[in-house]
Amino acid sequence: MVGRGVAVLAVLVAGTVLPAIPAQAAKVDCAKAKCLALTFDDGPGKTTPELLKVLKKAKVKATFFVMGKQVERRPAVLKKTVADGHAIGNHTYGHPSLPSLMDEQVTTELRSTQEIVERVAGITPKMFRPPYGHTDERIVELAAQEGMSQVMWTGTTLDWQSRDVKKIKAAVLRLARRDGVILMHETVPQTVRAMPEIIKELKKRGYTLVTVPQLAGGRKLEPGMVYP
Repeated sequence: MVGRGVAVLAVLVAGTVLPAIPAQAAKVDCAKAKCLALTFDDGPGKTTPELLKVLKKAKVKATFFVMGKQVERRPAVLKKTVADGHAIGNHTYGHPSLPSLMDEQVTTELRSTQEIVERVAGITPKMFRPPYGHTDERIVELAAQEGMSQVMWTGTTLDWQSRDVKKIKAAVLRLARRDGVILMHETVPQTVRAMPEIIKELKKRGYTLVTVPQLAGGRKLEPGMVYP
């Protein structure tokens, strides 16, 4: 599962252009608002539809890093995720540790997922998240060649490990900070069950919950950049 590893290297490259985001999203100014991005990996999963309902009811947009093979299994769920206005990123086809692969294998993992997402949902991800957080300068460059920036996180809940609603909620609230990026998994049922209370408490604490592109705002991302 994602979240066990740590990033090996983060390479920053000066700005460029973000993918288009919905008009309503553009109204959020994270330079003024206390923004936080909730991100979910490994889907679409069996529990993703329920998570989408929770997010829609709460009027919250999130970022989903999807796996190619999961999209093939549940194309309708990805279509719904995109239709609901959430941001989509590439999380490889089969979730390998990328630094252990040859260049052409890494490219296949990334490119096949790009093609599957484009075919199913009509969009091409501009963001990528390496499985387990395993990355290096070579992986960043290969992702850049496929037109993607690399998106990491400021805190991980380790929800795949605890699988406990109360612990997951406590982890999110402990990790939450302005301009933070929280890593969770939509495939963990306990995470989905914890989300209503998590969102309620984060809003109570003054957070505006946004997508990663919204959070980046004026700090434009381009292929080859690592964020945050």
